Amino acid sequence: MSAPDLDAVFAALADPTRRAILSMLLEDDMAVTDVAAPFSVSLAAISKHLGVLARAGLIAQERRGRVVWCKLEPDALREASIWMQAFGQFDGLDLDRLEDLVTRLES
Repeated sequence: MSAPDLDAVFAALADPTRRAILSMLLEDDMAVTDVAAPFSVSLAAISKHLGVLARAGLIAQERRGRVVWCKLEPDALREASIWMQAFGQFDGLDLDRLEDLVTRLES
């Protein structure tokens, strides 16, 4: 996959289970069964999550004998990060001013 589809990347990142899987794979490659172990959902559900991540280009899956291994593919995240950095030119949200505005509007 040359350039990841940002829509697919952000859709994949929208799910907390998939974000947790990516965090796990940040540490090292893992077998699918090891990825599934900490979650209280079926192996089939984890496999669907892994499919979404793979289609978005965020992970690669490789069969080694009878075991399927998952590996993080950081390039897709890099493209999303570059896209998001373009918005860094804006000032951060001033929460104190926002709170003052909400208070004035409520009174």
